[in-house]
Amino acid sequence: MAFDGTWKIDRNENYDKFMEKMGINLVKRKLAAHDNLKLAISQAGSKFTVKESSAFRTAEIAFELGVTFSYSLADGTELTGTWSLEGDKLVGRFKRVDNEKELNAVREIVGGELVQTYVYEGVEAKRIFKKE
Repeated sequence: MAFDGTWKIDRNENYDKFMEKMGINLVKRKLAAHDNLKLAISQAGSKFTVKESSAFRTAEIAFELGVTFSYSLADGTELTGTWSLEGDKLVGRFKRVDNEKELNAVREIVGGELVQTYVYEGVEAKRIFKKE
């Protein structure tokens, strides 16, 4: 699958505004903008494993397409939701546990880069990764 591999953050678009909308304080936003995030993604059929490593934490997330799971963001925000494959895009539909508001995400390969797009309460941000 095209998502397989290790991806290193290259740049962000509108990420600070997105984090602000999520309720993340200024200090954490400034640190997160330089988190040196790496994603190691592997797929076996409908099952994915994503190993996240950053300046703040290391986490391993295993999920199956279409199956609800719980996930905690680096700032501690708890989410529940699913990932699904829609065409060549991984589409995530999540709800925050604390306020039931939707957080949607899309992972897609664009020009050899992994683009993660997030939308929360009308604010869209992108994190763009290059393959290592």
